Amino acid sequence: MKKALVLSLVLTLVSLVATTMLVLEVVTAAEGQVGVDQTVVGFSRIGSGIAIGFAACGAGIGLGTVSAAAIGAIAEKPELFGRTMIYVVFVEAVAIYGLVIALLLWMA
Repeated sequence: MKKALVLSLVLTLVSLVATTMLVLEVVTAAEGQVGVDQTVVGFSRIGSGIAIGFAACGAGIGLGTVSAAAIGAIAEKPELFGRTMIYVVFVEAVAIYGLVIALLLWMA
C-alpha cells in the first residue's frame, strides 16, 4: 500500500515538473512577441495550478484516511455519525482553500 502511494506521489510530482517546464518554455518563447506582462500572467497561471493541485492531492489523501476511520467508528457506534462527519468536512475544507487561492492567483 505504501509503495503505491509513494509511486503515485512521485508520478504526480514528475508530471507537475514536466508541465511547469513546458509552460515556462512557452512563456519564454512568447515573451519576445508579447512583452513582460504575459510572463507575469503565465507565472500566476502556473501558481494557480500548483495551488489547486497540491490542495487536491492533500485533501484526497486526507479524505481517504479520515473516511476509512469514520466508517469504522460509525460501524461500531452509530451515534458517532455527526462527530465523524465534522472531521470529513475539515479535511474537505483544505481543497476549498486551495481553490480559493487558485482563483485569486488566476485573477491577478
